Amino acid sequence: MIRSRFALLMAVAALAGPFLAPAALGAVPARTSLPAVENDLMCVACHEPLAVSQSPQAESERRLISHLIALGDTKAQIEHVMVAQYGPTVLARPPASGFDLSVYILPPAAVLVGLAVVGFALTRWRAGKRDGEPGAEVAPLQAGDARRLEEDLARYER
Repeated sequence: MIRSRFALLMAVAALAGPFLAPAALGAVPARTSLPAVENDLMCVACHEPLAVSQSPQAESERRLISHLIALGDTKAQIEHVMVAQYGPTVLARPPASGFDLSVYILPPAAVLVGLAVVGFALTRWRAGKRDGEPGAEVAPLQAGDARRLEEDLARYER
């Protein structure tokens, strides 16, 4: 009984092996497509995304990418070749290292600082509203001003 189960398991493994082994080992790289690559690259002539650019340079870049796809290169390999040929400006997103890291850090930091300033200002404003009675900081009227105010109010109350 144990031998028959073992033999059955070995037969299933032998039949499934060719289908599962390359994927399990990562030996088969995922095929890429032109739209998948051109969405992450820029035209170096017009500085527009390669997916929407219609310049002759963009067509040249697309031909190179199509050739590399036909050779079986992965997306990462194609991007590496494009950077080697055209420089880092061909990438739609700068690498997250060195000075380019500031592109990813500064906007969220600016938002946090802005929120902190607004929060600080709101707490100071609300604290000022709670101090004393409304109008307590207004200076008292002089005698002449008080008399004119009383006259004006009496005229409008009729």
